[in-house]
Amino acid sequence: MDGDRFAAAAARLAGLTGAVLGWRPDEFWAATPAELAAIFDALAPPGAAPPTQGDLTRLRERFPDG
Repeated sequence: MDGDRFAAAAARLAGLTGAVLGWRPDEFWAATPAELAAIFDALAPPGAAPPTQGDLTRLRERFPDG
């Protein structure tokens, strides 16, 4: 992942944690990837599977802006 894509993905994830969890930016940047994954796993519906590569490809095709 190049720097621009990483920055865009991080900004979206930071916004999501702010909206859903009420986190401030310093709380987001202090969290580890494992902590973020655990939180979003807990918020997922029971039995929900993570998206497959095919799911991600279809989403990218439907929403090419990122």
